[in-house]
Amino acid sequence: MRLPSIRRPSPSMAVSVMALVVASTGTSYAAGLIGSDDVRNNSLTTMDIKDKTLKGRDIKNDVIGSNKIRNGSLKSRDFKAGELPSGPQGPAGVGRWALVDATGAIIAQSGGFSVTAGYPAAPAAANGNVYINAGENLANNAVIATIALQNTADLNGDAILNGRAPGADANPEFSGEISAAVCTPGVVNCAPPGTGNPNHLVVSPRNSDGSFTTDGARKRFYVVVTGDSTDRG
Repeated sequence: MRLPSIRRPSPSMAVSVMALVVASTGTSYAAGLIGSDDVRNNSLTTMDIKDKTLKGRDIKNDVIGSNKIRNGSLKSRDFKAGELPSGPQGPAGVGRWALVDATGAIIAQSGGFSVTAGYPAAPAAANGNVYINAGENLANNAVIATIALQNTADLNGDAILNGRAPGADANPEFSGEISAAVCTPGVVNCAPPGTGNPNHLVVSPRNSDGSFTTDGARKRFYVVVTGDSTDRG
């Protein structure tokens, strides 16, 4: 007995059957078939995602561009210019800080700083200053320096720690001046070799009469970089 021939289904029929199977089994089946390797990079747009369906936890530990998302939250840098609504801007946060001791050495910091020259004897133009490498270009940042109070350290051996000794600069634990600036050729010239660039900043502690501070009477100071500077440690 001769069996009737069986026709092979056409490609269009196969696609129709597959669509019917997916439609009847729900979205969970389709989700199981499609993975990240099946989606071409940069092919999904906002129109492909249903409103209010993505949460912070859904993108935790994913990557947007070259920035890894931490704690399941997006940062402003993850968006292109103009994508975020504009509004009142708050004050710029503190970027980094360092605490420098009386010898010109860093004893504590948030990260990324190193001392290139601490109270160098030469060249003469560098006397009395501390030159610090910030590890980044500081052209878009500001620097602030402030003397660190040491009211329990008798810096001049007068046994007076309450700041009441008479005379100019008679209370080194309290008195003094300090200034800081980014090394910018033509504006703030920094003398030690290798410091004449915006990666460096100079701090100038002085007595209240403008004279140089000296060994034994120098005080610790903080230097703070504000603006877009970030922890480099």
